[in-house]
Amino acid sequence: MAATNDRTVTVFGGTGFLGRRIVRHLRAGGIPVRIATRHPDRGHRLFGPDDPQLQSVGANIRDERSVADALAGAYGVVNAVSLYVEHEEETFHSVHVDAAQRVATQALRADVNRLIHISGIGADADSQSLYIRKRGEGELAVRAAFVEALIIRPAVMFGPDDAFLATILKLLRQLPIYPMFGRGRTRLQPAYVEDVAEAIGRTMQRVETPSTIFEFGGPRVYSYEEFLRAVAHQAGLAPRLIPIPFAVWHALARASEMFPSPLLTRNQVELMQIDTVSSPEMSGFVELGISPHSVEAILQKMLSNCG
Repeated sequence: MAATNDRTVTVFGGTGFLGRRIVRHLRAGGIPVRIATRHPDRGHRLFGPDDPQLQSVGANIRDERSVADALAGAYGVVNAVSLYVEHEEETFHSVHVDAAQRVATQALRADVNRLIHISGIGADADSQSLYIRKRGEGELAVRAAFVEALIIRPAVMFGPDDAFLATILKLLRQLPIYPMFGRGRTRLQPAYVEDVAEAIGRTMQRVETPSTIFEFGGPRVYSYEEFLRAVAHQAGLAPRLIPIPFAVWHALARASEMFPSPLLTRNQVELMQIDTVSSPEMSGFVELGISPHSVEAILQKMLSNCG
């Protein structure tokens, strides 16, 4: 596959929640983009056929040959592929460790200048949680294969059509009594998905990147209870929040996972048991000149558009 341009960036997972926004920000910066996805027709539907500097190619990160083809002639690569629920052969290990390492190995072979790997705040190879542990192992595997890889760790992301804020808002509207995870004390720092995508675009374009790990959290740290109350207040709701022990949530998740499309998974419960707050020792939005949007500001726009 010939390169579009000597600055072409290949984006694996470029049609996903974060990935498609990364593509838009890269293109807004004048960077040619090659979307590598199992469903290239989805890329055409999302971005249209009229941009000559945007390709959508078929690629499977589990297949070494197709990864190599997608990287041929590329200047940079972003791996934005993620998995939140395991399905048969698609496991946290196969996606977050094996496939991530495959992309990094092939990027090195293709003489790619810059590799950005999307992980998440809290990733820890020593975690008891399978999901969090595989995220951490994935970071180590990527850095072992491509020493100068840049690791991006966003906090939980929100935005229109997300599976986080929109779901909470829907449940707050439907449930007069809202069941909280534990006592609602877990700390979180939600980041606006567009801010994260812009930060990744800027990181790709920077001449120098002295930091190798970036953590992107929003402008405010909430307890889970504070977050629920803030969302409810913006929506004009006053729900009754009831603490539910994590042991109960784990049991519900185990039962839910027996269905093909579980409403709740154990890894989601485990994620709600740890704080996901950016470290002051890590580079973040400030170093890239970005002032992150608040949940309240974006939620107001979402509510206005719905209304």
